[in-house]
Amino acid sequence: MQALKRVKAYFLICVISLILVVGCQSQKGDISRSPSGDRITIGTTLKPRTLDPADSYELAGLFLIYNLGETLYTYAEGSTTLKPLLASALPTVSGDGLVYTIPVRQGVKFQNGTAFDAAAMAFSLNRFIKNGGEPSFLLADTIDRVEATGPYELTITLKKPFAAFPSLLAYPGACAVSPAAYEIGKDTFKPDQFIGTGPYKLTKVTPDAYGLERFEDYWGEKAKTRHIDIQIYQSNPANLFNAFRTGAVDIAYQSLQAPQVKKLQKEAREGQFKLIEGEGSAVNFMSLNFNSEPVKNPLVRQAIAALVDRDLLNERILQGQGTPLYSLIPTGFSESEPVFKNRYGSRNVKKAKALLTEAGYTPENPAVVEIWHSSGSITASTVAAVMKALAKRDLDGLLTFEPNSILTAAFFKNVSRGLYSSALSNWYPDFLDADNYIYPFLSCAKGSDSKGCEEGGAQSQGSFYYSDRLNGLIDRERREQNPSKRKEIFTEIQNILAENVPYIPLWQAKDYVFTQNHIEGVKINPGQTIPFWKISPAAAS
Repeated sequence: MQALKRVKAYFLICVISLILVVGCQSQKGDISRSPSGDRITIGTTLKPRTLDPADSYELAGLFLIYNLGETLYTYAEGSTTLKPLLASALPTVSGDGLVYTIPVRQGVKFQNGTAFDAAAMAFSLNRFIKNGGEPSFLLADTIDRVEATGPYELTITLKKPFAAFPSLLAYPGACAVSPAAYEIGKDTFKPDQFIGTGPYKLTKVTPDAYGLERFEDYWGEKAKTRHIDIQIYQSNPANLFNAFRTGAVDIAYQSLQAPQVKKLQKEAREGQFKLIEGEGSAVNFMSLNFNSEPVKNPLVRQAIAALVDRDLLNERILQGQGTPLYSLIPTGFSESEPVFKNRYGSRNVKKAKALLTEAGYTPENPAVVEIWHSSGSITASTVAAVMKALAKRDLDGLLTFEPNSILTAAFFKNVSRGLYSSALSNWYPDFLDADNYIYPFLSCAKGSDSKGCEEGGAQSQGSFYYSDRLNGLIDRERREQNPSKRKEIFTEIQNILAENVPYIPLWQAKDYVFTQNHIEGVKINPGQTIPFWKISPAAAS
């Protein structure tokens, strides 16, 4: 399932492109603009596959579900700090870490007028698990049972301890839906409706537009703007770019190309628009296959880690629209440690050459490393080309890179089969906890020192790295309820990552929203969502 997610997520990296499409006509939205100032239009290229929270596993759908529905827990706007939402407090956890008792909020209504209670929340979580949608494994792999043990008390029993479980419950798809409007049953989904408890309710669905209206009986802070219209310029950043610049949309978000972002940044500095920038949660990395020559040699992996020039990649390829990354855990998390910078510095050519020489490579007998990537990603293609050029220029023939590409679906399938010695990829987290940058990469359910990882995160991500010690540390951090002790475990894990180099972190993406000057209150969350209820036209009362 993680591999399927990465196929979908990988298409998002393609929007960071070096090619600016020009000459397209501006495209007006299908939804008329309100003269009252109580309507805002958001333009995007992302089209939801479904709005059923039990089946939505892409940003396009979750972006809307976040504003239509509510989960037990969420994150404070713009941060990774967890807070109660439909829960009225953080959970009480049993001594063995298996049973979570959660008080749920009273006085909440669904958008069809029915009452929310613990039974409705239990129905929603059980539906998420049992209907078998694309993200169902997130809860199915973790939860043993969900029960309403009182009118406003929910009890969830886990299959095994998992300290990050409250963060998992903040996944937008794990939201409450009205039992009167949905049913539990394998593949029983309703992709074009939504009835939840959020600040907006869904009022219109067309092939290229969605209409949202303020939910007047909402229990919490009322949305500042009555109507939010989503206009979709599907897979056409040029039309979104032109629609924003001509005023056809008030807000442009997901997904403009790098040159378009750069131009709008310049115009925003000149006062023509507003720019909101967020530190994204997606990470881009290189995986190194422990079962493949020559990167099975730790000295070669360390040499590549020393060679990488993250600042060059960010400035030349991303046009400054990323942040150099020195751990798999992004910088927005307190657990993140710049372990690769501490160990290898930033582009340490001398160290890279020394390591390759120690490994026995010479100009006559160089280490030859293939770099594979999806043919759909111009960014990955350019990164591979730059890596090849850096090695040729700086390493005196001790190492050469050979870039190769293949169609996206085949690329991810082959990564998990171990067909590539190295691969360029990216990761979009399911939930905002440091564990979701460690477990999917380094865990191994089946493996050995001789065969490497045969089943687990390390196998699916293409490193095939196996370590009893690391498996033990991952198990410990998943059980540890004390945040300080858990952070110490993550530090140890990251140091092992930098020493053994199954992956080389490259950069984390930045997120950008552009708004017309009369729009206020826009903020990007680390999970790439925007709280619509905070947005308003300056003239709105």
